[in-house]
Parts: sequence; structure tokens; C-alpha cells
Amino acid sequence: MLHRILAALLLIAIAPSVQAQDRELPYWASIAAEEVNMRAGAGEQFPIEWVYQRQGLPVKVIRFHQGWRLVQEPDGTEGWIFSALLSQRRTAIVTGEGEAPMRAEPTYASPLRWNLEPGVIGALGPCENEWCELDVDGHVGWVEADRLWGEGDP
Repeated sequence: MLHRILAALLLIAIAPSVQAQDRELPYWASIAAEEVNMRAGAGEQFPIEWVYQRQGLPVKVIRFHQGWRLVQEPDGTEGWIFSALLSQRRTAIVTGEGEAPMRAEPTYASPLRWNLEPGVIGALGPCENEWCELDVDGHVGWVEADRLWGEGDP
């Protein structure tokens, strides 16, 4: 009887991590903490290759191993991050050369709200007609989708 109880408790304990690994790959995530280590492998025994200090940075999860996720960042760099340090919150980062116009509506003719520098991160809203809504610290507007990394299907 004690063995059955222990087995049931073990199944309950591992169920959330198994469910998290059932998610279809690849998928978008974002950095959830103010400081996150990217490692060379899936475990604390592997060397730290990069330390992120950009909460909200979008990453593409391309593999998983136990509690670790192999992620790809906007420039193509890949490494392993512990899953608890990632969020399912969708964000996007402005890419490309020069400023990206943020408009009031998803059209070129719409009034300009702000110009966004490459590297600006915002919460990603809906996308339509090659435009995506982006919320940058409460400044909300529409940006051309091809200027954003983190939008669309990963």
C-alpha cells in the first residue's frame, strides 16, 4: 500500500514537467527573470556561455531535456536555459536597420506614434495584414511584422 501511495505522489510531482514537455516545438518564450544564465548544456554542471540581463527578451525554444530548454535568440545564438527562468508571455524585439515606425493603426497611412530603435522589446499583441501590435512600456501601436523578431510561427 505504501508503494502505491509513493508511486502516486511521484506521478503527481512529475506530471507538470511532463506536460510542459508535451508542447509542440518550436515555440516562443521570453526571458522571465532580470538575470538568466545561458549554458553550454542542459545542466548546472555546464559552463555559462552568456548572462542575460534583458527581462522580456523573446527566445525560440527548439528542444528540451528534463527541466532545461535549448533556446535560440534573435542573432541565432543557441544555448540552454532552465525552464523556470522562461515565460510563455509573447514578446518581440525590433530588428533591422534604422528606426521602425510605430503607427496608430496597421497601415502606412496611419499617424506615426513613435519611432523605435532596433533592440526595443515590447509585449506582442495581435498581428494582421503584415503588422503587429506592440506595447512598449504602455506605448501601444502597430509595427511592420518584418521588423519584429518573435512574431508569427517560430
